[in-house]
Amino acid sequence: MERTMFNRLIGTAVLATAILLPNQAAAQATLACAKRAEIATFLDGHYSEKPSAIGQLDSKTIVEIFAAESGSWTMMITDVSGRSCVILTGQNWDSIPVLPGPKA
Repeated sequence: MERTMFNRLIGTAVLATAILLPNQAAAQATLACAKRAEIATFLDGHYSEKPSAIGQLDSKTIVEIFAAESGSWTMMITDVSGRSCVILTGQNWDSIPVLPGPKA
């Protein structure tokens, strides 16, 4: 059920982006894929983006967000073979601090 909800959320976000920002959405429709290490090195070298968040999409795919102090960010997915694809990029990333307390 969580996977279905996440897929719906991603689908809604992509649709909203396509409607609200058609030029940016069209530019982001082309995926840039390479080995994970190559993309991570590129993001660090060109944008000073470092890993900021990671989550498991399914048993074979993880999602990562790289972010820089400047606010630029990149979201990519990586499969079990180590192949990664950039799926979204943006500006004005702001990390929200985690409040102390018990985990939900």
